[in-house]
Amino acid sequence: MTSERITAAAAGTWNLGDLPVNRIGFGAMRLTGSAAFHHGEPSDRGRSAAVLRRAIELGVNHIDTAAFYFSSLRSANELINSALAPYPEGLVIATKVGPHREFSGEWGTAARPDQLRGQVEENLRQLGRDHLDIVYLRRMRQDSVAEHFGALAELRDAGLIRHLGVSGIESRHLAEARAIAPVVSVQNQYGLDFPDPDTDAVLRACGEEGIAFVPFFAIAGKGGAQGASGTADDEVAAVARAHGATPAQVRLAWTLRQGPHVLAIPGTGNPDHLTENVAAGALRLTDADTARLDARHTRGE
Repeated sequence: MTSERITAAAAGTWNLGDLPVNRIGFGAMRLTGSAAFHHGEPSDRGRSAAVLRRAIELGVNHIDTAAFYFSSLRSANELINSALAPYPEGLVIATKVGPHREFSGEWGTAARPDQLRGQVEENLRQLGRDHLDIVYLRRMRQDSVAEHFGALAELRDAGLIRHLGVSGIESRHLAEARAIAPVVSVQNQYGLDFPDPDTDAVLRACGEEGIAFVPFFAIAGKGGAQGASGTADDEVAAVARAHGATPAQVRLAWTLRQGPHVLAIPGTGNPDHLTENVAAGALRLTDADTARLDARHTRGE
């Protein structure tokens, strides 16, 4: 498929609360370097800025980031600020709090509820904003999210946050959070290569309640933060050949096919990959393609 002239609008739109976004967005994690937010060589600053500006040119109006996305010399939030501020009208920036990461790069214990305000304020500082459009509470193995989510709800009431989401959750955590404050979005690991019955249930529940479901690692699959392996199994490759598409585009298109409330936030520091990812929003899988890939997802291969 020809990618150069396709914009993010081809995927359709969804409202995150009162914020309309195109269903193909951009994940900022890989902007900081080849090893994402792990140890490794930092990215080229000019190339990362160019990717961000090109994303906006291609109609991306939903960027997902976090203050803990950084490498030895690069911070995703500050790259976004320097490349895009003053921010274009309609751009929605979502961030996450909950994990604690030292400046050395080492991960610490989860933030306490009383530490979440500091994390929110750090995101505000880095992004140069006076409020955050969407803040996710990333669950860090807590059995209950009530106390942490309640602390974010207070910051929402104070005007620092516009909308709230939850991430890394099970079905019961969604119900727990919604009893405290409105939830506009759920962000869980999900994709063609990552079957999980409870996550499938969360995805369906979000659709029934009009809540966005935003999967991460939809392309990388089991590779997670380290990225995709670069190889494609026979079934994905066959569907890709039939459409003149790449395996990554097929994975994104299958993800979007799971419901109109499902958004995509593929991340890359490569401008060519960015163009391909955005173009995946125009790839229309047939019912036969979808059934074939659904069966593969269920098998977990």
